[in-house]
Amino acid sequence: MKLETLPSAPAQPILKKPRWRAPALGVAIVAVGAGAWFALAAPKPAAADAKAAAKAEPVYELARADVAAVAAGALSINMPLSGSLAPLTQATVKSKVSGQVLETTVQEGMTVAAGQVLARLDQADHKARLAQQQAALDEATARLSMATKNNANSGALLAQKYISQNAYDTTDNSVALARASVRAAQAQLDLARIALNDTVIRAPLAGVVSKRHVQAGDKLSPDMAAFSIVNLQQLTLEAQVPASDIPRVKIGQEVRFRVDGYPARSFLGKVARINPTTETGSRAMLVYISVDNADSALRGGMFAKGSITTQKSAVRPLLPFAALRKDQQKDVVYVVESGKVVARPVTLGLRNEDDGMVEVTEGLEPGARVITAKLDAVKPGSQVKLSEPPATVAAPSATAAPKG
Repeated sequence: MKLETLPSAPAQPILKKPRWRAPALGVAIVAVGAGAWFALAAPKPAAADAKAAAKAEPVYELARADVAAVAAGALSINMPLSGSLAPLTQATVKSKVSGQVLETTVQEGMTVAAGQVLARLDQADHKARLAQQQAALDEATARLSMATKNNANSGALLAQKYISQNAYDTTDNSVALARASVRAAQAQLDLARIALNDTVIRAPLAGVVSKRHVQAGDKLSPDMAAFSIVNLQQLTLEAQVPASDIPRVKIGQEVRFRVDGYPARSFLGKVARINPTTETGSRAMLVYISVDNADSALRGGMFAKGSITTQKSAVRPLLPFAALRKDQQKDVVYVVESGKVVARPVTLGLRNEDDGMVEVTEGLEPGARVITAKLDAVKPGSQVKLSEPPATVAAPSATAAPKG
C-alpha cells in the first residue's frame, strides 16, 4: 500500500486590528451614557415651573362653617327686666243708691261697652221719692206766686201811702224766701231724679267684666261694689330696675318681652313713666312700660320677662367676634375676594357680648365674605375656594353689653 501525503492548505494571512478603535469606542459609550443621564435627570422647563408654582401657592378649600356673609342690621344694647302686666284703666263699679237687685245682664269674661246696662235695681222707693219732691216743688212754686202777688199789692198801697215802708219790705222779703224755697225744691227733685236713674247700673268704660260681686235678689247699699271692669286695650308693665341702672333708662325707649303661654311670640312696649323713689325694702325703682294690646292677647297679672333697649345703632354691617384679628394692634378681618384672602382694617362700634356680634362702622360692606375660622395656614394672599355658599350673619336679638 502506498501512502500519499495530501498537500496542506495555503497559509492565510493574519490581519491585525488597528489599535485606535478600542479607545474611541469607549469614549463614545461614555458620551452616550452621560447624555442620556443628563436628559433623564433634567426635567422639562414647563413641568418644573408648574410644580414650583403648585408648591409655592396652594389652594385651600374652605368649608361653609369657615366663612360668613356679612349682613346689615341694627345692634342694640339691652338691659334685662321682668315684671307683671296690669290694665292701664280699670274700674270697680259701685252702687250709688240702695235697693234690691232685680237682674244682672253680664257675667265674668263678657265684653261690655261704655254706658251698657249691667244691672237694674228696684225703683219703687225712688219713684215715690221723686213724686214727693215734685209735689214739694209745686207747693213752693205756688207760695212764690202768692208772695209775688202780695208784694205787688203792697207796692201799690205804698205808692198811695196806705202802708208803711216796713210793711212793704216784709212782703218783698216773703217773695225772696219763696223763690229760695222753689230753688231748694227743684234741687231735691233733681236729686230724686238722679237717684232713680242710678237704679240702672251702667258700665263707666269699655272693657271686660273681671268680677261680678252681686246676684239678682241681693240688697245693695251706697258704695257697695257691684262689678269690676278692666280695659285690656292698653296695659302697663311694671318692672323693677336697679337704682344703679336707672340713669340708662329714658322715656320712650323700646322694650321687648315674652310671657308664658306665647313662647313663639314677643311683645313690644315703650317706657312711659319712671317712679322717682325706690321700692320699700329694695334698691330698685319701678319703671312703667306702656303696652299696646289691640288683639287682647295679653291679660292683667301675666308675668313678663324681656329687655329694654337703652342704646341702638344705625343699620350697619354686623360681624361675628370669631372673624376679628389683630394686626399691629389694629382690628382687621380676612375677606375672600376673587379667590384670594385680603386683610382689611375695620372700625368697630357697639358690641354684643352674649351673641358675639359687633357693629362695623367703617371698612366693610354688607355682602362681604369673611373668614371666621382660625386657620393657621390661611394668610393674606392665600388662594382659597369655597365648597358651598357661606351662611349669612344674623342680627342678634339678645341682651348686649356696651363696648369696652
